[in-house]
Amino acid sequence: MFTRLIRALILIGAAGLLLVLTWPQAFGLHNTWVVAHLVSFRAIAVIGAVVGIVLLGLLMFIRPLRRTLGMAMVLLVLFGVANVGILATRGFTASTAQVSTAQVSTAQVGNEANTDSVTVLSWNTLGDAPGAAIIADLAVAQNVDVVTLPETTEEAGILIAKAMRDAGRPMWVHTLAFDLVSKARSTTLLISPDLGDYVVSNAAGSGPPGNTNVLPTVVAEPVDGRGPTIVAVHAVAPIQFEMSNWRSDLDWLATKCQGDNVIMAGDFNSTLDHMAGRAGGGSNGGSNGGAGAVLGNCADTALSAGAAAVGTWPTSIPAPLGSPIDHVMATPNWQVTALQVIETLDGAGSDHRPIVATLTPVA
Repeated sequence: MFTRLIRALILIGAAGLLLVLTWPQAFGLHNTWVVAHLVSFRAIAVIGAVVGIVLLGLLMFIRPLRRTLGMAMVLLVLFGVANVGILATRGFTASTAQVSTAQVSTAQVGNEANTDSVTVLSWNTLGDAPGAAIIADLAVAQNVDVVTLPETTEEAGILIAKAMRDAGRPMWVHTLAFDLVSKARSTTLLISPDLGDYVVSNAAGSGPPGNTNVLPTVVAEPVDGRGPTIVAVHAVAPIQFEMSNWRSDLDWLATKCQGDNVIMAGDFNSTLDHMAGRAGGGSNGGSNGGAGAVLGNCADTALSAGAAAVGTWPTSIPAPLGSPIDHVMATPNWQVTALQVIETLDGAGSDHRPIVATLTPVA
């Protein structure tokens, strides 16, 4: 009797743990240490469940444990199926196209057909690692209007802009650096003059209310007030001693997308799971965001394009197994017409993949 009770408690505990890992936001645990990390890699969790099922199956010869092992296998099957369903809903399809810097993408074709569209490239460069030439070649090939580059210095940004200018795509450079000790504490934003003149509106200091806490985010506003506010994002990673800052960063970013015309792109260091409860505003969440909003009033372009399950980090594992922590987001006045996570530059030096989205004004 006692043994049966122990087994029942173990199964109940395992069921509870798997339920939390499947949908932690239901329990308010999606922004907690360890759980936040585990839910970031749903595809790997599915693989782990399959391995667990096989191992438990090999132990089925132990007659006294067959019922318990069988029930544990059922729990793992349900866990795996649920995560596969979530990944399938978010989608792998639209962003797996392989492109090189020598190719003209569908985003470029879209820009030629519709001059109102805006193509955004975001790439955390791991401290300028790919080099200005590779970054510029990619930006020119994609015919981008906006480039957000977390962990990229002003010096690199100027070199990128010069190379793009020589290729017929001039750019204005805006950089915020919290210090010059670590390249990770610089974020560079490039904006095409075709979008008009922009000014950085949060240049002073670090941390809320003017910025993210540890790593800089650039907020650029149009001088004439006609274009979109552009936010180059870099939230801190949810490591053990930065959890409070990470949650604060996401809350602050939600407030930066409360306007009617905002484009945000960069390294959010968070998946859609971590953003739960922040649509419509700040830490209190709400339901006042636009259609499909996930952060403030912003919708995720990858989710809209059916590609939100494609991993952008790290480049050391295949994209379908990675964590989608880099995003391009926009307010409801924009719709995504093309989106790609670029995998052909995995060996360029950064541990992040570039993401490119073309946005068109909603008619």
